[in-house]
Amino acid sequence: MLDLPISIAVVAFIAAASPLLSALVNKIIKVPLIVFEIVLGIVVGPALLGWVKPTDFIETLADFGLAMLFFMAGIEMNFKAINGRPLRRASLAWLISISGGVAAGLLIGPTIEAAIFIGIALATTSLGTLLPILRDAGESKTVLGLAIAAVGTVGEFGPLLAISLFLSGRDFGASAVFLLIFFLITALSLWLTNKGYHGHFHRLSASTLHTSAQFGVRLMLLIVAGAVALSTVFGLDLLLGAFASGILWRVFISSADQSDAAVVETKLDAVAFGFLIPVFFINTGITFDLDALLKNWFTMAMVPIFLILLLMVRGLPNLLVAPAGSPRLDRWSMVFFSATGLPLIVAIGVIGRDSGYLPASSATALVGAGMLSVLLFPALALFQRQRGRHAGTDQSPETV
Repeated sequence: MLDLPISIAVVAFIAAASPLLSALVNKIIKVPLIVFEIVLGIVVGPALLGWVKPTDFIETLADFGLAMLFFMAGIEMNFKAINGRPLRRASLAWLISISGGVAAGLLIGPTIEAAIFIGIALATTSLGTLLPILRDAGESKTVLGLAIAAVGTVGEFGPLLAISLFLSGRDFGASAVFLLIFFLITALSLWLTNKGYHGHFHRLSASTLHTSAQFGVRLMLLIVAGAVALSTVFGLDLLLGAFASGILWRVFISSADQSDAAVVETKLDAVAFGFLIPVFFINTGITFDLDALLKNWFTMAMVPIFLILLLMVRGLPNLLVAPAGSPRLDRWSMVFFSATGLPLIVAIGVIGRDSGYLPASSATALVGAGMLSVLLFPALALFQRQRGRHAGTDQSPETV
């Protein structure tokens, strides 16, 4: 096994090589950047070449990357843009998804507890994964992109609540009380942030944009760490805290000078998408147990079944959210985007496996299906979107 510094160098090499491969392949077909990060992680990991093996240090960086992924998802939330029809229909679609997911889990899982784990996993949409894909494809501000944002918001927030309520290890009543206290503290923080005067903080941030102080970036890290610590204290999933901290940061930065805010956001993008988030996806490939998957025929068979269920349980209900008058190809794009999930599926699988409620084979198969959804569905969604544009069938407004 290579020592830690060389392993870190290999991870850094993959992070740098992935955009180059993506740019090369995208001349032929649009493939999301994270596909290369995950696949290359599998290649250099124990499953194939064995150049890099899981380490505590890289795992810790990957955990920070996962938290940053949800923080950035919270920042991107524009509730004014998705409020109304998109949010109402996305909520209805999620209720259909969670009901269908648990029903499917009852048919597949050996116990009711396993069915709940499977149901919540099948009802996820990885907004944090989709946002950089939509941004890179120029779709984040389109009508379709905002509809997908609504689906992703509910598809991440709903499962996060379910994890905190049902999968925390406490009884439902205690979990509900802790969750309520967390929301009250978060709501109070948002209210104070929205009502308060932040001129001093913004001026300090602006004056340190190009110095070693970097107050804006440090304040962002403080907000993330504080919200994650708060959620941990209350025994809630840390991703809920990361998501809430992103929303809090968006409210705080909205009152800053637009040019200064743009510079700070560029620096946040550099920290998140240039450093921490790639480590999470690369580590996902490194830690994926390909050997256990390939040697167990039942687990292998469950992967395509779960992948199909993601399309049926999570993708199809979100046809309700498609913008009015959307052409057929855009609706298919909506289905594929909505069925994309990985970070929460990984978290749910780990919690279920470690608690003993979810068989290890089911957890592995769920993660395998989640990885395939990230590898296949966004590319298929973008392909459908491009077909619609080339065919001249995209009649919906491009931006809002």
